[in-house]
Amino acid sequence: MGVPTGFHEGELAVQRRAGVAGPAARLAGMLAPPELDGGAALFLRDRDLAVLTARDRDGLLWTSPLPGAPGFLAAHGRSLDVRALPAPGDPLAGLAAGQQVGMTAVDLATRRRLRINGALAEVGASGFTVAVDQAYGNCPQYIQRRHLRRSPARAGAPSEARWGDTLDAGHLRLIRAADTFFLGTTHPTRGADASHRGGAPGFVRADAEGLWWPDYPGNNMFNSLGNLAADNTAALLFLDFATGTTLHLSGTAAVDWTAPGVPGDDGGTGRRVRFTPHRVVTTTIPVVAGPPAPYPRNPPLTDTPDQHSA
Repeated sequence: MGVPTGFHEGELAVQRRAGVAGPAARLAGMLAPPELDGGAALFLRDRDLAVLTARDRDGLLWTSPLPGAPGFLAAHGRSLDVRALPAPGDPLAGLAAGQQVGMTAVDLATRRRLRINGALAEVGASGFTVAVDQAYGNCPQYIQRRHLRRSPARAGAPSEARWGDTLDAGHLRLIRAADTFFLGTTHPTRGADASHRGGAPGFVRADAEGLWWPDYPGNNMFNSLGNLAADNTAALLFLDFATGTTLHLSGTAAVDWTAPGVPGDDGGTGRRVRFTPHRVVTTTIPVVAGPPAPYPRNPPLTDTPDQHSA
């Protein structure tokens, strides 16, 4: 039996509530099974970073980085070969085949990204293969321009992981300073999805209980928020590009619909996402970057300093 196509019930519900069902319907064809050839294959071939959303062997959802040399992503029709694995110490180390996964391949330097969803068909000693169900590009909005480079100090060093159940002061500093993170969500029958989120530093508000961020205007497809409407499982990945530190959060999330223009509604949509972490992991990758060139139309923060730092 073929993979279902078109928007699922969660995406449709969010589109209707946001008042964009008509414009979104015109994009439904992007969700058809793809052929990864031409420009898509060339884009993937040249990438040095992808992000993976999948479940660990205990069933927890995580989002993890996959750095690699250009050529580590190789597309063939409806198949994607990934010549990399989550590093030892990463919560997705020991990745299991037979599950649905989501990926985003991103070029931060040109603000381009390609989302790929499908089945994890095979996992080997040095990589894995995805049988691709969906693949489509996203717009450059809210991507801060960065030039990634390998860190000699990190390359080859063992990646020590620190696990916990709550956010500590160091985690909160990293989150509050972030201008970028990656969001993993899932749907009971359509599988996992990995997406990029960006904004001005401080756009993610955080305290010891959890965190939230405003939902900015986008392509009206609502893949992530639609998944959350059907399944509240979520996984976040923050990267400290100055040090190579990664912060992985596995937990639950929900969409809050507010009045447009309330404090913190930076994008003016009347939507924000609240996330509660259940498991927290910090580790490192051998990739760093210098200061970014901010996306020129990042919405300004609209809450007060005391609200932001609470």
